[in-house]
This record gives sequence, structure tokens and C-alpha cells, in this order.
Amino acid sequence: MSTVRGAWSLAGITAGAAGLATSYFVAMAMTIRESPVVAVAELVIRLTPGWLAEYLIGLVGRLDKPLLLLGIFVALGLIFAWAGRLARRTWWAPALVYAALAGVGAVAVSVQRGATAIDLVPVAVGFVTWLVTLSLLTEPLRRAELAAAYGGDAAPAVGPETVDLIGGGESTEPSTAADHTRRTFMIRAGLIAAGAVVVGTVGRVVGKGRRKVEESRRLLRLPQVTEPRVPPTARIGVKDITPWQTNAGSFYLIHTAIVVPTIDPKDWMLRIHGRVDRVVTFTYAELIERQFTEAWITLNCVSNEVGGPLIGNAWWSGVRLADLLAEAGPQPGADAVLQTSEDGWTCGTPLAALTDNRNAMLAVAMNGSPLPIEHGFPVRTIVPGLYGYVSACKWVVDMEVTSFDDISAYWTERGWSEQGPVKLSSRIDVPRSGAEVPSGQVTFGGVAWAQHTGIEGVEFAVDGGDWISAEIAPGPTDDTWVQWKGTAPVEQGDHTVQVRAVDKLGNVQTGVEQDVLPDGATGWHTSDFSAS
Repeated sequence: MSTVRGAWSLAGITAGAAGLATSYFVAMAMTIRESPVVAVAELVIRLTPGWLAEYLIGLVGRLDKPLLLLGIFVALGLIFAWAGRLARRTWWAPALVYAALAGVGAVAVSVQRGATAIDLVPVAVGFVTWLVTLSLLTEPLRRAELAAAYGGDAAPAVGPETVDLIGGGESTEPSTAADHTRRTFMIRAGLIAAGAVVVGTVGRVVGKGRRKVEESRRLLRLPQVTEPRVPPTARIGVKDITPWQTNAGSFYLIHTAIVVPTIDPKDWMLRIHGRVDRVVTFTYAELIERQFTEAWITLNCVSNEVGGPLIGNAWWSGVRLADLLAEAGPQPGADAVLQTSEDGWTCGTPLAALTDNRNAMLAVAMNGSPLPIEHGFPVRTIVPGLYGYVSACKWVVDMEVTSFDDISAYWTERGWSEQGPVKLSSRIDVPRSGAEVPSGQVTFGGVAWAQHTGIEGVEFAVDGGDWISAEIAPGPTDDTWVQWKGTAPVEQGDHTVQVRAVDKLGNVQTGVEQDVLPDGATGWHTSDFSAS
């Protein structure tokens, strides 16, 4: 009687899980930011073409990274099961499979920013664990098959009571088979699986980096940071319109990190170098001792579709980048700054946008509190008037003054435009698409934005009719969105409403529809509703 194929697959999966658990534990114990699996996921993100990344984000939204990790684990499970089956015939075939997986993990870890040879230790530990545990699990299966074959050819039949791979009964003939039945295998598999769970759990416990940083953030005091006070004139007074101030929990999140960087403020440092008269560095303690600037600034993502939610407005506090760059002394001919995040993400920002009067800053606080970790704690870049993919570098640690001719950045390498100025846009919040409202005088409302230029007016049209001027609630600066409202008579039935904005330079928002790639979507937002 031969062993069930499932037993060999289970052996491979169990050994694989043990290897992943030990590699994760070692990574956490060594305070390495990411496990090899996470490193592989981030490598996949880096290698994904821009158009495909955009499609997937649009399809699954914030689930893109959890689904990527799930897909990796499913793929690993299938490979581990295959390796277990290969072990039935030869020892070296699964070893080659594990070596290939370890090689992928090693490459993913090595290409991370600041990686050293020590970062490969978790990969090596996981590889050794795979080999050892698979050997432990396949040994009783192999002996059981030999015992079954021996019993069939040269000894009394070895039935279920002898080599019981299904029920785990005791053997009586031959004598050595008793220790190598499925019971032995299942006991070993259970112990290894339990050990993997324990090791993984302990790894999570010892990975105290995030909790330490969260505690540092909680205890941080920034005396220069003031509480946000929404200007009374900024609110238009329409029910269900988007709040003018966006709280941190509702603010959109777009980044490539599977595990967001956790940097203790005392360990943070920014280096400004490149085409400068002098290289300068700033610690967090030095930064927060400088004069602060504070401002309401609206940020939006280039991936935001017409009418989309990837936009928010907050009270940001920090230090003017123009002052810091002036100390470095940018040299003639430099027109760009390559910003680098602690996780290796990069963006190329026009030098002029960091040094003009738009109040670009190294922000340390959002809405009166230290930055949330997910939003860049301890320090991030805020640049009004530019999409985030060319300006909003979270967890920023390096700035190289350079030229656009000499650099490429994460998203520009994937087909997005080089400089990314924000496009004049508007959105309908009330009535939302699919809503039913009473007929008669219907109130319409929403938001419009043209950061660093400002909104002069907003117009809306019902059922393709004439454009109607809306009332706008002016913001405190041109760097924020504005709320708008207007009314129009509407009869019973189905209707559509469109909106367009006019900026302070006299430009009228275009109705030409364009996808987000390569430099942001265009078109008039349309809402379908019915009146009863």
C-alpha cells in the first residue's frame, strides 16, 4: 500500500509554513522592517506597469495590497505542496524549489533601500527550516511506503492494522513499521505546524517597532503647532456636502508600502545634497526648533477619477522647504529635487515649486497633531498645486538637488508625466448619483479646486441646459478647495446635473474626458438623480 498523495502535499505545505514563520520571527527579532514575503510583495509592486497598477487600484481600491499578499500566500501554498510531492521521488528536487524561492526572497530583500548582507539572514533561516522540516515530515512517509512494499512482497501482508496511513493504527509486522505510520507523520506535522504558529506569534510580539514609534508619537509635544480653526466663510451650509476639513481617519491613503515605515523621531534625519554648494543634514530635534509655518492645504491624487474621493483638505504644520534648500544653496541649472522615502519610494519635484511662494513645507503635524504613521510620521513633504506622485513624499529622508534630465522616479518610470501640476476640477456631492429628491427647487452642492491658482467661480447645468452660476464659499487661501451650492427648478422624473469650475486666471474647466494616465483625469462630473 502506498501513501496518500495528500500526505506528501501536506508535508510540503507544513514545512513551507514553518520556513515562513521562522524567517518572519528572525526579521522581527532583528528589527528588520520587513519580512521576506513583504519584500517580495513590494518588489512586485515596483515591477508592476503603471497602467496595470492603476487598473487594479481602480478595481479593488484599498484592498490591492491585502489581495496581493493573499495571492502570494496562495501561490506559495501551491508551490510548497508541489515540493512535498517531489520529495516522494527524490530529495534534491524540493531542495531546488526551495532554493529558487529563497533566491527570489533574497533578490527582493537586497533591492530595498539601505539593504545590507545582514538583511538576508531571515531568508537563509527560512531556507534551512524548509529543508529540515521537510526531511522530518517525509521520513515516516517514505519508511511507511517501504514497509508496505516489503509487506506485500517478502512478508505477511501489511494491512491497515500494520501500516495505517489513514487511521494511525499500530503495526505488528514488520516491527519497524510501527514507528513510521501516518500517526508518526501526523504527530510531527502537528508539532511543526503548532511550532510555526507559536514562532510567528512570538515574532509579532517581539516586532515592537511600530508600537514603540506609536508611543513616541503619543508622547511627542510640538509647542509651535496650533489647533485648526475652520474659517466660518469656508462652509457653504449644505446638508450632506463633503466637510471642508478632512479628518486624518477619512483622508485618502495612497502609497506603495506593504508595511509602512516606522521611524522614531530621534532616529530621523534628512540629507540635502546633489547640485548644491554645501551638503546639509537636519535631525528631527533640529527641525522642530526652527520657525514653523502652518496652512490649510488641499491634497489630491493623480489617480483621482472625475468626481472621485482621492482628495482631502487639512491643516498642516511644518518648516518651509525654501529656507532649508537655501541653506544648501542650489546651483545654477538645477531644476528638480529627487525625494526619497525611508522605504525607497522616489518622486521628482520641480525645484521652483519648493522654493517659490506656495509655502511648500516639511510637515510634522496634521490637523494640530503629529502626523499619523500612515500619513508620513515623523516628516513628510507638502507641496500645494502638485499631485502627490511628484511631491508628497511620506517618511522623507533624502533630497537630491538635480535636474529632470538626470533622474527618473517611481511613477514617472511607469508612464506618468514628469511634473504633475494639479488640474482645475470640481465635483457634485449633492444630490449624489442615484438619489431621489423632492421636485421643485432643488439644491445642488459640492467642491471645486485649483490649488495654488484658486477658484473664481463654479457653474452647473441641469439636463444639458444653460450654465447657472453657483455661490462659492471662499477658502482662506488659493491652496484649498471651495464648497459651492446653487438651486434650480426640477420637475418630476429622471435628471442629470453637471458641474464645471473657473479658476482665477479665467480658465474654464474642460469637458473633454481624459483618463487619469498620464497626468490626471479631465471632464465634467455628472450626477444622475430623480425627482418625485
